[in-house]
Amino acid sequence: MNSSKTKSVTIPEIAIIAATRAAIGFGAGLLLADKFNRARRKTLGWSLFLSGLASTIPIARHIFHKKDTSAALV
Repeated sequence: MNSSKTKSVTIPEIAIIAATRAAIGFGAGLLLADKFNRARRKTLGWSLFLSGLASTIPIARHIFHKKDTSAALV
């Protein structure tokens, strides 16, 4: 019994997902790097990290709760 479901994702949705992953990664990288002074690095790093993390929730809800029209065609 195969209980996995297939979801179709559009190109703009993939771009949004990639952008949020990049913001989280870049923010985490800034938090771990020693290239900027500490206060500036922490402010920018936390801002990017948290904004990427916060935007993930509505994107995931959109992807997993949208109606899949391709299943009706099969």
